[in-house]
Amino acid sequence: MDPTGLDLPPLLAAFVFGLLGGAHCIGMCGGIMSALSFAVPPSMRNPARLGGLLLGYNLGRIASYMLAGALAASLGTLLGSASNSLRLALQVLAAVMLILMALYLANWWRGLTHVEALGRRLWRHLEPIGRGLMPVVKLPQAIALGAVWGWLPCGLVYSMLAWSLAGGDPGRGAALMGAFGLGTLPALLVTGVAARQMSALIRHPATRRLAAVLIIAFAVWQLWQLWPGAHDMPASAPHSHAH
Repeated sequence: MDPTGLDLPPLLAAFVFGLLGGAHCIGMCGGIMSALSFAVPPSMRNPARLGGLLLGYNLGRIASYMLAGALAASLGTLLGSASNSLRLALQVLAAVMLILMALYLANWWRGLTHVEALGRRLWRHLEPIGRGLMPVVKLPQAIALGAVWGWLPCGLVYSMLAWSLAGGDPGRGAALMGAFGLGTLPALLVTGVAARQMSALIRHPATRRLAAVLIIAFAVWQLWQLWPGAHDMPASAPHSHAH
């Protein structure tokens, strides 16, 4: 099931949203990446080992996203089976959350910070577990720490989870969040190795505004597809010419 109601492949869209959200990822998680790098003992900070550990952190993080996506989609399946109206409401919620994500990315409105507050209670219990895994010296440790980090309260992630919720299929929900996580990967890996020029480009206000406009356009298109009769309009055009 395509939660967008569009012909555009949803996995590609999720990946692009992750790329466009790179500015937010750098702002929120860039410091964490740097801290994780410095937490590696100095004697073990050779490029190959550091690169492997940074990749491990992110693989663990993306695995947590996929688990959350599967859980959200399972809930969506349960709710959507109750009534068509509720299923439609979930799809509208998904589009609205995308718009809120766009406003958040562009710093036009920070309302998603209130949504992030919902996850802080869970994070208070998980953060000590993450601290117990440091300093990281082995790949399994890095993956485990990344899996904990994946539950860090994040409005961007919550917006994508709303999209997974509307998907109504656990496998697709996991795949959507996986694609989104892969989209965020370049920005965070670049931050981890301190490529400042690319960081500056991604965080530039013009880049953030462009990302916001594209996401809003996509969300509005999604809402239009949900509008009664939207799918009938193109089909009715040839009949008008026939008369």
